[in-house]
Amino acid sequence: MKRSEIENKYKWHLNDMVDGDQTFEKLFAEVDGALPELESYKGKLCNRADALACLKLDAEVSAKFELIYIYSHMLRDQDSTDGNAVGLASRTEGLAGKYGAAVSFMSSELGALDSSVLNAYIADPEFTDFDFMLKEIDRQKAHILSDREERLLALGAEAFKTTYNVAHMLFDADLKFKPVEKDGKTVELNNGNYGELLADGDRSVRKSAFDNLYDGYIAHINTLAANYAGNVKADNFYAKARGYKDCLEKSLFGDGVPTSVYTNLIDAVNKNFASLHRYIALRKKMLGLKEQHMYDLYVPIVENAEMKLPYEQSCEIVKSALKPMGKDYAELLNRAMTEGWIDVMPNDGKRGGAYSWSAYSAHPYVLLNYTPTTEDIFTLAHELGHCMHSYYSQNGQPYSKWDYQIFVAEVASICNETLLDDYLMKNVKDDNVKKYLLSLRLNRFRTTLFRQTMFAEFEYNAHKMDLEGKPLTVDGLCSMYLDLNKKYYGDAVVSDDRIAYEWARIPHFYTAFYVYKYSTGMTAATSIARNILIRPGYVDIYKDKFLKAGGHKSPYDILCDTEIDLASTGPYDDAFAFFNAALDELEKLC
Repeated sequence: MKRSEIENKYKWHLNDMVDGDQTFEKLFAEVDGALPELESYKGKLCNRADALACLKLDAEVSAKFELIYIYSHMLRDQDSTDGNAVGLASRTEGLAGKYGAAVSFMSSELGALDSSVLNAYIADPEFTDFDFMLKEIDRQKAHILSDREERLLALGAEAFKTTYNVAHMLFDADLKFKPVEKDGKTVELNNGNYGELLADGDRSVRKSAFDNLYDGYIAHINTLAANYAGNVKADNFYAKARGYKDCLEKSLFGDGVPTSVYTNLIDAVNKNFASLHRYIALRKKMLGLKEQHMYDLYVPIVENAEMKLPYEQSCEIVKSALKPMGKDYAELLNRAMTEGWIDVMPNDGKRGGAYSWSAYSAHPYVLLNYTPTTEDIFTLAHELGHCMHSYYSQNGQPYSKWDYQIFVAEVASICNETLLDDYLMKNVKDDNVKKYLLSLRLNRFRTTLFRQTMFAEFEYNAHKMDLEGKPLTVDGLCSMYLDLNKKYYGDAVVSDDRIAYEWARIPHFYTAFYVYKYSTGMTAATSIARNILIRPGYVDIYKDKFLKAGGHKSPYDILCDTEIDLASTGPYDDAFAFFNAALDELEKLC
């Protein structure tokens, strides 16, 4: 369908952000024209007045640049066949490079200041908008090296990225897989359609996809193992060079997250394997399998239970589900759904998937490609969670502190999904639909909390092995991964020999200690949703201490302010209670 054929009520209003090309050009010129003035402060940040003026000007310019950058990219995302939109987006990409070069001196120059100077700035009321940023710079000073050492690390940065680049060239270009036979036709197999084929109702299709994909990786396994070993060595080198205990500490330090959060996650999940094993055994029973394999874990266990609802009805369900969030939240949801915050329908040239994106000076936006499926009802709730988080942060913090970090970026969205899940389970009458919803909840937990923690444990072990001088060989990595798979999934599934090679196809392993954030995000969100539902007044704590918090302090501290301490057992107790309740209910219905 062409975009021109879609009703306006289903389109976002981007003019609320930038009122057309004339306004875009004016803002573009203002940003471009301010860059020489920003550069003029180079070498002057040791002077209080100059430092303050530079920080204020940068915030002003950044806010304008953010508007035109997001506007142009969203304009392109709504229809990539629009040559004008593509051109505007390309121009802002170019301006981004110029802007980055103009302000590149700021962080290093501020970092080079003596702590006494930084602390004087932090204590100065006129620097209040920038105090957390300056505290972070001061906190990280212990890991900033001499100019000569920093130069050496910078010179080696491109070389050390080689393992990352090699991995992605293999994943995206060079790895080829034998095709799959499906419905009498030959289907090309790639990483993009692998998940779809694993969910196919024909078991022979699933097995063929599984076998053929892993055979492709096995054919290159020596290269992949050597490449990953090099990546781990680079991680550990950088950590030691900067004076960190290990790569785990270095990776979490930037977010201000204690390493106890990471190890606590692994410990908590390890203590709750019985729940996952119960679920895997129930899947086997519901699928009627004599022997369940790893390629059977993605096929739906409940059929003919889709909630095929028009968009308007999905909106009403989401609003009803989120009523516990209070009147102000409900009013914002209504505005988002009726005032052009959401681009709803798919059209020719539109970017796929869904996202929420926000500039500080405008209301947030949501891109959808809505289809009448249960998954898209949850997608609507999810993206509105991001949208509301951004709105509250924009209105709760100054520009320099409004943007929240990735560690907490999924919390509000998954909290909304959890509230929707609870509402549907309380209001749906059809037992088959209930079973379907329960199966979705359980599978989300399996793939996010359990599976991502298994990945996190693998990364932890691999980096530890290297630090201890143990070689990361094909046999060593595969043996460790297979043992983890058996430990996590239990006896109700066959840990097929090929699953030992799964580590070799996970791109996130080339960005060390990232995947744990998916698990902690789900845990925190589930605990928050539970508190909203059972604790009077907690929703106000959540809104005031989390949604409005933006990035004014570390994300770990923000969650602690919301009474969610991921270094303790409480949030995990809540998450596993939610998982077990669904498991109990599904067992009863079966």
